[in-house]
Amino acid sequence: MTLSDAVFPTRSWLSRSLMVLGGSLFIALAAQVSVPMVPTPMTLQTLAILIVGFTYGARMGALTLLTYLAEGATGLPVFANGLNFVAFAGPTAGFLVGFVGLAWLAGFAADRGVRGIFGLSLAGIAASALLYLPGVAWPMGLAGTLGIEAGWVGLPADKIWAGFVAPFLIGDAVKAVIAALVVSGGWAAVKNRKA
Repeated sequence: MTLSDAVFPTRSWLSRSLMVLGGSLFIALAAQVSVPMVPTPMTLQTLAILIVGFTYGARMGALTLLTYLAEGATGLPVFANGLNFVAFAGPTAGFLVGFVGLAWLAGFAADRGVRGIFGLSLAGIAASALLYLPGVAWPMGLAGTLGIEAGWVGLPADKIWAGFVAPFLIGDAVKAVIAALVVSGGWAAVKNRKA
């Protein structure tokens, strides 16, 4: 049982659709929030994705992210800095695709009954770490094989580490813990409501 199942035990197709749309809107709004960090500012996009995954479970979490990507692909300005489909040809396209896996992995932990702050934090950190696989595969060469030419295509591993990974590690760990606090707090509220 996920948090969304506990809050809404019986759901129709319409209510599930509204949850998916609401989750994608939540992620789109979070993508527009920029938090100043050194050396690179970060958005709250992955925080929202973790919360959606932990709350909805693997299938609905992944479906929410597929909806989010489809919204951007159709031209809606849902990605960071108000970008839309043009982001799929940019340096962070691998991360966009990896967001589906991030939500699915967070949801997988939730589907397996992970509810406490510690367990959710670990699951969030692990899922966030795996997000870097498609994130760095794209600029390291995948974009080039698809015919995209830009200064960031085919960068060596040290440049990829410095530009695409290292600046975000601490922020991703912090966001995983915050997502764990939010969702475990939701579980506590549900438990207190039933008591």
